[in-house]
Amino acid sequence: MTHAFEFADAFGPTKIIHVHEPGLGLRGTLVVDNVACGPAIGGLRMAPDVSTAECVRLARAMTLKNAAAGLAHGGGKSVLYGDPKRPRAEKERLIRAFAHALRHERDYIFGPDMGTDEGCMAWVSDELTDHGGRAVGLPREIGGIPLDEIGATGWGLVQAALPAAEYCGFPLAGARVAVQGFGAVGMHAAHFLAARGAVLVAAADSTGTLHDPAGLDVAALMAHKHAGRPLIEYERGRKLARDAIIDIECEIWIPAARPDVIDAANVDRLRTKMVLQGANIPVTEPAEGRLAERGILSVPDFIANAGGVICAAVEYHGGSERQAFAEIEEKIARNTAEVLAAVREAGKLPRPAAVELALSRVRKAMARRRFGILG
Repeated sequence: MTHAFEFADAFGPTKIIHVHEPGLGLRGTLVVDNVACGPAIGGLRMAPDVSTAECVRLARAMTLKNAAAGLAHGGGKSVLYGDPKRPRAEKERLIRAFAHALRHERDYIFGPDMGTDEGCMAWVSDELTDHGGRAVGLPREIGGIPLDEIGATGWGLVQAALPAAEYCGFPLAGARVAVQGFGAVGMHAAHFLAARGAVLVAAADSTGTLHDPAGLDVAALMAHKHAGRPLIEYERGRKLARDAIIDIECEIWIPAARPDVIDAANVDRLRTKMVLQGANIPVTEPAEGRLAERGILSVPDFIANAGGVICAAVEYHGGSERQAFAEIEEKIARNTAEVLAAVREAGKLPRPAAVELALSRVRKAMARRRFGILG
């Protein structure tokens, strides 16, 4: 275990642990940010270009997300360095080895994230059977709620979109939507928004952007992706470069892929009324300030995309899928409305208002802990 002082502030991180097994080709990092509210829940991300600094930022986002949602959990994150598309057997070996190495870290509960899924969580749970399981987002066959399969995060984004669209002055019915990152989060967000009458006019994945101003068939596009085919091979729509998604005119622009996809260099290319943050930390702080200057509402990630972790917490405490959907709807709609009220009435930017909401809950939890130091 290495120290966390390089990244430390009054809230964390509590610990940073690096796992390195050269013989297995295993490199991974766990960041437990804050456990004042309870054991940390956070996803296991697998990508070749992750870093400790990114993991720290993601873990803090989970602290804020879990606190804002009123969950009895702190924030953490783990990352594995490598290609998530490697052969399944190799991926299983690495994930099992990583989970085994962290078997004594009871402050952290694994969940799925970019590059991992419910099958991966089944491997983790199996490795940790004698250590409390400590994995959520499990397959139904072993008692879990497969949050990516049911679209828990996408469902939550719609609950945030409802009050946000009202705030912006347009109805969801007929609203044009562009989704950057048409994976588990992005495709389900498009699906649930389409059910409300919104129109998906553009979607992007790592291969390119698909654009049709008249609207794309969401169900057909989801089937295309589930078949393992890239968006750029879909038979309809105009094919554009991957980053062209930024330039698509719409009412709702959803980043649902990697961190920092909108920054100071490209933020002025956005032609939208609302940025609904489906990914974690997808917009840099300077870019968020610029969006506010331009009159574009940016709904912070840890408010809008908390559906997955709310579902995970319900699963961890023995709840049902129906209960998870109900809690996602109630918690995200309430928190979005509360943040927007602070924006309207106190003149605050959305992220500072959301951070204040979350950290006030963390402070209260820390003050009640045996070694709490914040009042």
